[in-house]
Amino acid sequence: TPATVPKAVQPVRVAVIVMENQGYDSVVGLPYIHTLVSTATALTEYHAVSHPSLPNYLALTSGLTWGITNDGYHVLPEQDIGDQLTAAGLPWRAYMEGMGTDCLQDTGEYAVKHDPFAYYGGRCPASVVPFSQLTGDLAGATPPRFIWITPNLCHDMHDCSPTVGDTWLQRTVPMLLASPAMSNGVVFITWDENDGGGSNQVLTLVLGSKRAAAPASSYSHPSLLATVEDLLGLPRLGATRAVTAIALG
Repeated sequence: TPATVPKAVQPVRVAVIVMENQGYDSVVGLPYIHTLVSTATALTEYHAVSHPSLPNYLALTSGLTWGITNDGYHVLPEQDIGDQLTAAGLPWRAYMEGMGTDCLQDTGEYAVKHDPFAYYGGRCPASVVPFSQLTGDLAGATPPRFIWITPNLCHDMHDCSPTVGDTWLQRTVPMLLASPAMSNGVVFITWDENDGGGSNQVLTLVLGSKRAAAPASSYSHPSLLATVEDLLGLPRLGATRAVTAIALG
């Protein structure tokens, strides 16, 4: 009898979806998110690092806020997860819903402040693309190893009600999880910051082939970045070298 050919194991892939401006308690009971909380892992002691948006996006991608306390445009050193992946030769893409042809220009749906990759090196990396390319990329021959998703200003709960964002997640997350490319994948859904409350607690969900082993431990945006680096086999950036990653089982 012919030898059985072992099925190729997909490499680990990581997706990060970043939502906007809602605290833990304001989203945990939404219909679709509630189903995710009950079937995946919700981190119950996860806190954003700052206000307003931009410093949190920078912490998620470089481990640092760079001392920035506003949403203005700043050219920063190329010391982020995107440049790490490029240097390692690992394909990655950041999918920006509503972005036009220039990542440095706001549109009615896309805000530069929600695209951290536009700041490192002061340019638009080739890996930053419109969200409309995601489905085709997942089905392609070489799906990205790292997937970042910024919904548009309505779908991320920034300009529209949380229920609108919940419905968008209900459309998007199952498609992502069902993709063969993500069969050995981990999906993180987090919020950049809360609505201004004191502790800046936000909901962070861990979905996919691995579960968070210590969901009640204290984590923050640099913790998530350190976890992504470890999952993808990247050396830690200087800012995340001493950070405790999210424990995954």
